[in-house]
Amino acid sequence: MAKTATKKLVLAGLFLALGLVLPFLTGQVPALGNRLLPMHIPVLLCGFVCGWPYGLAVGFITPLFRSLLFGMPPLFPMAAAMAFELAAYGGATGILYRIFPKRPGYVYGTLLLAMLGGRIVWGGASLFLLGLAGAPFTWQLFLAGAFLNALPGIAIQLLLIPVLVLALQKVPGGKGLL
Repeated sequence: MAKTATKKLVLAGLFLALGLVLPFLTGQVPALGNRLLPMHIPVLLCGFVCGWPYGLAVGFITPLFRSLLFGMPPLFPMAAAMAFELAAYGGATGILYRIFPKRPGYVYGTLLLAMLGGRIVWGGASLFLLGLAGAPFTWQLFLAGAFLNALPGIAIQLLLIPVLVLALQKVPGGKGLL
């Protein structure tokens, strides 16, 4: 039991570190980062590999910590809304991956539902936070931010994450991770 908890804690730390470092691939260009969503990948993987509590925690901490360390994304309202969004991703992948029947496509089903849920949470958090600031958050802003602008990142997630999860299931010792 303690060995498993230690392994999950170390892996969660690795996913947190990846969430801090991967956005450097977009060159700190917010428009590119908003399209490729590099912070989302390690958080989604953390939920799959470590389970919902770790995925939720890593998801919540990553954008806030990155904002405080590197100034990107801006803490308010972007990193604050992303904290709730990524927490939902990590928590949802961890829960859904464990409860879905292990049939063909269950990894995609888990991923799609988590991505949809996280985007809805982001919309709610953005609505609340921007409301506090007296700024409007319209349906058009939600659709653009959650889906239209994010299409390249969504495609990367749908291609990369299931391949990585399925590969981890096949490696010796991988079943112990998943």
